[in-house]
Amino acid sequence: QVQLVESGGGLVQPGGSLRLSCVASGIEYTISAMGWYRQAPGMERELVAEITRRGNTNYADSVKGRFTISRDNAKNTVDLQMNSLKPEDTAVYYCNAMGRMPKFDYWGQGTQVTVSS
Repeated sequence: QVQLVESGGGLVQPGGSLRLSCVASGIEYTISAMGWYRQAPGMERELVAEITRRGNTNYADSVKGRFTISRDNAKNTVDLQMNSLKPEDTAVYYCNAMGRMPKFDYWGQGTQVTVSS
């Protein structure tokens, strides 16, 4: 059974930091890319950051310079270090794991991040 389990969400004041972690299990094939997406109320899910197996990264413009994604291929984990958090970062954050051969696309259940004073 495939599972992506996120942890690390919570309530933080503006300017604060949080670290999200995700562990993927039950995936038999090579995970080509792992990433973090978020969805705020009334908004569509959007990419926050993604990282390939080789370590190439891609960030949404809104988080560049503040968020850092990292990955451990051996452990099938992906982390998101979030610094200088803003109220507009408030959302449910989802972990994603994608494969190319065979093609697959798995999601975690999400973890709430709330940035508020």
